[in-house]
Amino acid sequence: MKKKWTTSSIRACKGKNKIACLTAADYATARLIDEAGIPLILVGDSLAMTVLGYETTLPVTMDEMLHHTSAVVRGVKDALVVADMPFMSYQISSEQALENAGYFMKEAEAGAVKVEGGRVRVETIRALVENGIPVMGHIGLTPQSVHQMGGYKVQGKTQKEAEDLIADAHALVDAGVFALVIECVPAALAAEITSEIAVPTIGIGAGSDCDGQILVTHDMLGLHADLTPKFAKRYAELGTQMSQAFESYHNEVTNGEFPTGEHSF
Repeated sequence: MKKKWTTSSIRACKGKNKIACLTAADYATARLIDEAGIPLILVGDSLAMTVLGYETTLPVTMDEMLHHTSAVVRGVKDALVVADMPFMSYQISSEQALENAGYFMKEAEAGAVKVEGGRVRVETIRALVENGIPVMGHIGLTPQSVHQMGGYKVQGKTQKEAEDLIADAHALVDAGVFALVIECVPAALAAEITSEIAVPTIGIGAGSDCDGQILVTHDMLGLHADLTPKFAKRYAELGTQMSQAFESYHNEVTNGEFPTGEHSF
């Protein structure tokens, strides 16, 4: 009997069970991930690149994220669905963040939202949590700040950067996050942060000592050939298989091999 995952049960995994997480942007994928027993599904703004064809995550809108979050929620029975708040949906003010996060909870029926950034987001996160909206934090490489960071680079390599990330982690926990994504930081630093804070850390390119791991589903299935991050292990090559299937279909139709009597009424 599967259990319905909540922010409380995810948080209770700290120090006990490793947490597997994946991204989803559509009903069918979400259903398969949920049936596999994955406890946490992120409707990541990475769908801007993997699904919508943008070059970065920045252009994706609230309406687009709400659309995809709703589809994912409809495909899930047990997993906790977390919606990524897109660029400029929470940066202007806590009031703006509260209104937009409320749309994810009320209209799309997400179980929580994710907000990028460290200590600069403390006021925003506290306002959301105090109003009943669970928040997952995100530090390290924060893709919405890609232009400020000068590209998709490992963060926390200097002593000062490492100290800042540790301070960010503690501040976000104090603000009320139930979990914390750590992206593209040295494994030793992620291990240090994991050992110091009371909520689960979810690593992506941050080593094996985090409390959980998350991958972009398109990356781990080989569906996003244009982007192959070092940390993204390929568990399948579905992109190649799909291309072969499309070519076979094309050939059979043009050669008159499909449909046959078996596929006709």
